[in-house]
Amino acid sequence: QVLLVESGGGLVKAGDSLRLSCAASGPTFSMYIMGWFRQAPGKEREFVGRINWSGSTTYYAESVKGRFTISRDNAKHTVYLQMNSLKPEDTALYYCAAGTSYSGRDYSRAYAYNYWGQGTQVTVSS
Repeated sequence: QVLLVESGGGLVKAGDSLRLSCAASGPTFSMYIMGWFRQAPGKEREFVGRINWSGSTTYYAESVKGRFTISRDNAKHTVYLQMNSLKPEDTALYYCAAGTSYSGRDYSRAYAYNYWGQGTQVTVSS
C-alpha cells in the first residue's frame, strides 16, 4: 500500500512558476513509476508526465513539454513537478500516481497506476 499526498498548488499568474510535490509513504517508493495527471472542470483526466524508478527517464505530454519537469528524490520518497511558463489552460487539479512497472503497460494512461493522491489545485490567471 502506498499513500500519496500532493502539495504546492495555488493561484498564480500566467508566466509564473510553481513546484508541486508528492510525498509517498511506504518502503518501496523507489520501485514505482511515478506519474502526474491533471483534470480540469468538465474534462477528462489528462496525462502530464511520468518518471521511471531511478529518475533517469521522463516522458511528457506535448502540451507541457519544455515547460514542465518531473524529478524524484527516492531518499525522501518524493516526486516533484516543476511547472514554468504557466498558462491559464494549465488550470486543473493535479494528481500524482504510482504504478508498478510491467512490460507493455502504457504509463500515459490512468489504468497503469495502482495508487493515487487526492490532488492539489493549480489555478493560473490570465
